[in-house]
Formats: sequence, structure tokens, C-alpha cells
Amino acid sequence: MQLALEQAHAAIPVGEVPVGAVLVDAEGRVLGTGYNRTIIDHDPTAHAEVVALRAAARHLNNYRLPGLSLYVTLEPCVMCMGAMLHARLARVCFGATDPKTGACGSVLDVGAVPQLNHQTLFHGGILAEPCGDLLRSFFRARRRKEIQT
Repeated sequence: MQLALEQAHAAIPVGEVPVGAVLVDAEGRVLGTGYNRTIIDHDPTAHAEVVALRAAARHLNNYRLPGLSLYVTLEPCVMCMGAMLHARLARVCFGATDPKTGACGSVLDVGAVPQLNHQTLFHGGILAEPCGDLLRSFFRARRRKEIQT
């Protein structure tokens, strides 16, 4: 999760919401990393998780990523959950919960739907405090800037 936090920090200088993600194999080798790129890429699908999934898929020459674990600093949204399930990830670990768009139990619980053709394990609250603090400080600074202009 520490590597995902480093990715999240990399989003700040380019004006993106600081969310970071890292995909690792069973031996702990990093196969894909990403941070939010929706603004700079003009792409509503360029969430940190999707960026990391794309990188790992290119690395492995396969869109299916069984056995891999994704670490992300914020609870995934429905779009990212769909991508992770299609990739057949083994496990998703997230830091801070997202009370507005979280799809791992905060708003929806996509992973709990038994009819889905793949089941992925989800674990939340990993380094939740530093992950949440980073987001809170980012938005606090953004609000101050908006008030000053």
C-alpha cells in the first residue's frame, strides 16, 4: 500500500485527485502502477486502478490477470470494480473508504453479488488514515484556492 500512496502523491503535481494503485503478483513483484489521469488524459476511465490494470495487462500481454493483487488508496468505484472483475484479479486491498462512490460496501457492494462470474476478495482499511489524510488535505487546499480566487 505504501507504493500505492507514492503513486497517489505523484498525481498532485499534475492536478489530479491523489489516488494511486499498484498491481503485484503472488511473489510481490510490481507488474503495474497508476495514479488518476482523468484530467491530463481527457479520459473519464483513467482512474488509478484502470491505469494500473492497463500497465499490467501490457506487461503480461494478457487482459486476464488471475492471481494478481491490486492495492489502491481509495475504495474503488463501480467502473473500476467491473474492470477488476473482468481482469479476474485474486484480491483487491484498499485504504480509505469512499462514502460517495465506493463499490466495496460504502455505497454498493459489487463484490458481494454471487451471480457475477468471478469472485474477488476485497479488504479495506489498509493504511486508511494516511490514504484518507492525503485526500482530505488535497481537497482542503483546493477549496482554499477556490475561495482565494
